[in-house]
Amino acid sequence: MDLGLKGRTAIVCAASKGLGRGCAEALAAEGVNLVICARTKPDIEAAARDIAAKYGVKVTGIATDITTEAGRREVLAACPNPDILVTNAAGPPAGDFRNFTLDDWRKAAESNFFTPIALIQATIYGMMERGFGRIVNITSASVKAPIPALELSNGVRAGLTGAVATLARTSAKHNVTVNNLLPGQHETDRLTSIIGNNIKKSGKSEDEVVKDMKARIPANRFGTAAEFGHACAFLCSAQSGFITGQNLVADGGAYPGTL
Repeated sequence: MDLGLKGRTAIVCAASKGLGRGCAEALAAEGVNLVICARTKPDIEAAARDIAAKYGVKVTGIATDITTEAGRREVLAACPNPDILVTNAAGPPAGDFRNFTLDDWRKAAESNFFTPIALIQATIYGMMERGFGRIVNITSASVKAPIPALELSNGVRAGLTGAVATLARTSAKHNVTVNNLLPGQHETDRLTSIIGNNIKKSGKSEDEVVKDMKARIPANRFGTAAEFGHACAFLCSAQSGFITGQNLVADGGAYPGTL
């Protein structure tokens, strides 16, 4: 299926590895030129070279912290008029609610609420004027069902979902959609960290912890960054213009709800 994206331009955040990299590669495979960013210069430069060589598209890698105003200015200067925006940033740390300080909440909000809001505000109105735009926010399955010990993530990601809900309906008549892609447990550094925390808490071996975690997923496995990227690419496609304001859970069936 041709997604109708060849020649389009996308900003993909936190794209040197993990879910962001999966999204960047899936879009590049459809002929989309990319501006990708991440904090570590060698990683993002290597990712840009590899993706460009593999898919034959133009890829600009920017080493910057997208959660800062300076970082966002740098990325937007490189791509002021994207057709596609994929927002993404590292999730807040796990912990105990009683120990979270207001600074912890502010940091979480800066990364996973204010940053995507600022990027969306800077790009969506140009998309509306041009008559095409796709915005995908990588959030978390916690938006549908809160995850224990991840209260920081639960809170700020749910806030982003509510903040863009009306905007998604306002922009739809201009062929601009806003959707949220909610990952469950995928094979990323974030999952490795969660597995490590579970080992410490339970005293079990890594094999036991991983087996227990997979047993709670109907698919009986963790997701891959590549399949997550394909889901993102479809939400960005020319054919997805009638899908907006939605929260697509990619978790192997772990979310137990019917809606």
